[in-house]
Amino acid sequence: MSRENWIALNLIAGIEGRVFTSLISHFGSPSNVLAASKDELLKVNGISRKEADAVISMKGGERLAAELEAIHKNSIKVITLEDEDYPSLLKEIDTPPPVLYVKGSLPSEFLGIAVVGTRKPSSYGLLMAERLVSEIAGAGIVTVSGMARGIDTAAHKSALSKGGFTVAVLGCGVDRVYPPENKKLYDEIGDKGGVISEFPMGTFPHKANFPRRNRIISGMSKAALIIEAGEKSGTLITARFALEQGRDVLAVPGRVTSSESRGTNDLIRKGARLVETFSDICEELDLKFKTNNKSSKTNAEKYNLTTVPQNLSDEEKRLLGILSDEPLHIDNIVRNSGLPAGKASSILMKLEIEGLIRQTAGKLFLRL
Repeated sequence: MSRENWIALNLIAGIEGRVFTSLISHFGSPSNVLAASKDELLKVNGISRKEADAVISMKGGERLAAELEAIHKNSIKVITLEDEDYPSLLKEIDTPPPVLYVKGSLPSEFLGIAVVGTRKPSSYGLLMAERLVSEIAGAGIVTVSGMARGIDTAAHKSALSKGGFTVAVLGCGVDRVYPPENKKLYDEIGDKGGVISEFPMGTFPHKANFPRRNRIISGMSKAALIIEAGEKSGTLITARFALEQGRDVLAVPGRVTSSESRGTNDLIRKGARLVETFSDICEELDLKFKTNNKSSKTNAEKYNLTTVPQNLSDEEKRLLGILSDEPLHIDNIVRNSGLPAGKASSILMKLEIEGLIRQTAGKLFLRL
């Protein structure tokens, strides 16, 4: 019954954050809050008549019954602040979410890094997200993000592709998929990681929900890694929360000509750690599995786009040497290589299958 009272109190519109905390502090438990009279509720500092009325109206039980049915129907786990498996790092923030709805699983103790960025990333941003998260996941670090379009989606996918654990924090009910095109990703995270939300079942993705979502992303992470963010990007809200919560803020530098890099470059200007490789992350967080000099050199060589693998034919080397992390149209590739268009297309396909290059929209190719 205690868990149901937590859920019931969390259902009440306006009873969140400091209001929720004040009520629990005054009455001792959600059950005592729900049992209180209106006069008793109004004695709590900061509680308005509207909020007191909302608490009283919850005592009917119909809305709670519908919520419990939805939780059961969708196989959702509910974790409350009084539970031992509530994420310990998240519990430390100012006004932590009193209730977490979980699809999949959520360890109480884990080393997580928030990876967030623009919804309209460049090929460079996507490339950096994939590279860094691949190593983050490979090191056993949990990738925490918001399943938004762009960098968030790339981060989740990269973590899953490496067999890593990833957590998606939603700005809607945990039973809603947003954005809708991420349904497949949502299902995979729910199966192999955790999809979580503080919002009641069925909650729509209202704009006001996302800043609240962002504080959870940074709150359950040891650091926030920002990859491409515009000057007024919502991603910067996550960075701000991270700073307020005492988390490290890391940023991947972007091109000075890109509007989607102004936010990240400004973060670096203001003191965020500049991140080019996974070694930079390890160094900043003083992680015990810090890469040694030998492996760091290997990574640097791997990411040096002027280096061409030697086990390729001369024509393959020629095409690979033309490409960089800046997308190049196939017409330019053909012109620069001197190869017939059909031959160049065939070689590009082989290089893509081998994981050395990637094709993006508009017949553009870039090095990986």
